Amino acid sequence: MSTEEQTGHYAITPRRVSFDWDGTPLHWIPDEPVATHVINVLHLLLPAGERWFVKVFKEALPMVSDPVLLKDVKGFMGQEATHSVQHSHVLDHLAAQRLATEDFTRHVDFLFEKLLGETPPFNAPVPPREWLRFRLSIIAAIEQFTAVLGDWVLRAEGLDRAGADEIMLDLLRWHGAEEVEHRAVAFDMYQHCGGSGLPRHARRIEGMVVTTPVLLWLWAWGTAYLIRHDPELAGRLRYSLREHNRAVAKGLLPTWRELGAAIPRYFRRSYHPSQEGSLRRAVDYLATSPAARAAAGAVGRAALS
Repeated sequence: MSTEEQTGHYAITPRRVSFDWDGTPLHWIPDEPVATHVINVLHLLLPAGERWFVKVFKEALPMVSDPVLLKDVKGFMGQEATHSVQHSHVLDHLAAQRLATEDFTRHVDFLFEKLLGETPPFNAPVPPREWLRFRLSIIAAIEQFTAVLGDWVLRAEGLDRAGADEIMLDLLRWHGAEEVEHRAVAFDMYQHCGGSGLPRHARRIEGMVVTTPVLLWLWAWGTAYLIRHDPELAGRLRYSLREHNRAVAKGLLPTWRELGAAIPRYFRRSYHPSQEGSLRRAVDYLATSPAARAAAGAVGRAALS
């Protein structure tokens, strides 16, 4: 029996991974530009989004009185900072392939840095602690979806059958596995800092109600942007629900049902994200991930030097 199984607690540890993008094609799922770009929206949203997660958690750290949660939160912050950096490198790779993303990502930066910044936008009269709690509820809601997506990509055999690029698959599955690893941290952070009773639960629901349509809009907009600016497509294709659903049927994207069912689960008073996905599957992947193994080897060599 592992230490985690004995104690009921799993340690969150950042991994300093790196990826070589030189051989990754623009359409890294062969002959599937729509599925490729639906997933590529992650690279548009995550660099700014995960930097924002870290900033908000830093603001909230003085409110954390539980030493175990504090350790988890610091591990979470380390993992999210690494995710942000690695997805930024993919944006550089897209730019090198003549797919510039700055016209989209500046809007994402504005969302996280201004609209969801340290002070409420437009001088809204929201007390500082309530504004912090609201942003923590947004992070918890986003992390509900990242846990679902992380578990999906670990199981997505359709991507293997389609011959998806191995480096991109390793990035997505390494990231997905870490999302499953820390699936409960943002939720626990919100529960710890979000007050008590019905107001805390109502604010948690509010966070999901705000997050879901914004994420859906950003994803559709981002996919349409990438397809429209793809130099290899040269305007011959447009994003459509029909093309999206065709990719879902091939197992290249998660089903709408899989994503949608995560919302009512989250609304339950008794809910906890430890119910999401498979920690064992995530840990097993991290034990075989080329990038994660290389990072672990680098740490071991540094310790011996």
